[in-house]
Amino acid sequence: MATYSSKVSLNEVVIASAVRTPIGSFRGSLASLSATELGAVAVKAAIERAGIPTEEVKEVYIGNVCSANLGQAPARQAVMFAGLAKSTVCTTINKVCSSGMKAILLAAQGLQTGAQDVILAGGMESMSNVPFYLKRGETTYGGMQLVDGIVFDGLTDVYNKFHMGNCAENTAKKLEISRQQQDNCAISSYKRSAAAYENKAFADELVSVSVPHKGGAPPVVFREDEEYKRVNFEQFTKLATVFQKENGTVTAGNASALNDGAAALVLMTAEAAKRLNVTPIARVVGYADAECDPIDFPIAPAVAIPKLL
Repeated sequence: MATYSSKVSLNEVVIASAVRTPIGSFRGSLASLSATELGAVAVKAAIERAGIPTEEVKEVYIGNVCSANLGQAPARQAVMFAGLAKSTVCTTINKVCSSGMKAILLAAQGLQTGAQDVILAGGMESMSNVPFYLKRGETTYGGMQLVDGIVFDGLTDVYNKFHMGNCAENTAKKLEISRQQQDNCAISSYKRSAAAYENKAFADELVSVSVPHKGGAPPVVFREDEEYKRVNFEQFTKLATVFQKENGTVTAGNASALNDGAAALVLMTAEAAKRLNVTPIARVVGYADAECDPIDFPIAPAVAIPKLL
């Protein structure tokens, strides 16, 4: 007697490599490179460290938030600059802060369902190169007002019409997270980063970036994150709040910094890993998406995690 099951059998997905560039400070060492150029560095290095031929990568998803002035199809630019085949299918993903992670999720889904057997995914951003905007045809006479593309497209809650830092202030008040707690968490993070570099904990994931110099001078090789070396712990707790002057808690020190950088992973099915003689570094066992009220975006991960578990 025949039996029927509606359950779909999905491919097992593994991660063959995961790399990132060092993270550059805003208008810092990586400012001369576009997001797509940084993305190309990560794409190329991820494939090299996976130890597979470039032609094995048939599809690429790359997250990017501030795409203004990058030109058409940023993900495809990064792929072309990295030397992959022109036939490589490329998609740019914008899910704001979660863009890179969403790219990885989509890659995993494509592998599970058998659409491809090797996919590269990642994220890239150069906040240093986001332009200012000027609305077309709005001013016929007199002065003109420029709009900061970083703030408008990357850091403004379009529904509440204020900076996302104000959303963070709202979350801090609702959950009773003090300025001191936020400062302590940020300081701990910076110190852990410094300790990680000292202990070479990032050695397997970092890829150096060669930054060209004008005038024919030798390029500068950028090897370490910049931000943790710039922090002044003596002044940290004395910094003024940025988004709410009275009773505010979020400062330039304990908030996310403006940065430049890129990361990339090579994902493949377990069968492809065997075929290519690749030893995976990790296995994808699950993922979840979640949304909440835009003003509560800082706690969205706390909504996603229970869905997965």
